[in-house]
Amino acid sequence: MILLQLSAAQGPEECALAVAKALKRLLEEAAERGIEARVLEQEAGERPATLRSVLLALSGEKAERLAEAWSGSLQWICVSPYRPAHRRKNWFFGGARFAAPEANLESQIRFETLRSSGPGGQHVNTTDSAVRATHLASGISVKVQSERSQHANKRLALLLIARRLAEQAEQASDALRAERRLFHHQVERGNPRRTFKGERFEALL
Repeated sequence: MILLQLSAAQGPEECALAVAKALKRLLEEAAERGIEARVLEQEAGERPATLRSVLLALSGEKAERLAEAWSGSLQWICVSPYRPAHRRKNWFFGGARFAAPEANLESQIRFETLRSSGPGGQHVNTTDSAVRATHLASGISVKVQSERSQHANKRLALLLIARRLAEQAEQASDALRAERRLFHHQVERGNPRRTFKGERFEALL
């Protein structure tokens, strides 16, 4: 399982629209390659059908290659649908894969199993497959019930806690905060990893 985030960074709403279009494209590519892709978190943009950021979980043999293809600076070339007279046609957003958790992280976490609740199909409320994970030192806690097996929920909880710990460390360190801004606030305006064009968000080779 891999965590991948797409972000409009500090770009205008055209970049948030690009993220929404990218999510649709990414989900299509995942389906074509037999990769399971699930949206874990998303932050809506100011305009309808736009996204400032989205966090996905990718699972499958080809998940690594897909995550790699969507990591880095990404470009959408299109006349602004919001400001047709605007001269700018290049909109940049970013993709980032989160690193795997440290080998000893699991030993620092208390796991509790509980019965799943809410919508989620026929297996909800039939087994204790949901997992609550708490990082003992920081108190960070997550509940995961999106997977049908307890093992898979435990693995996803571990990834989410690793991500939150990384974010916490970045906020506490000037050097890491600068590195975080590089992605979240200053997506590189050049040398894009992938480029898309037009309203149909077609990939350019």
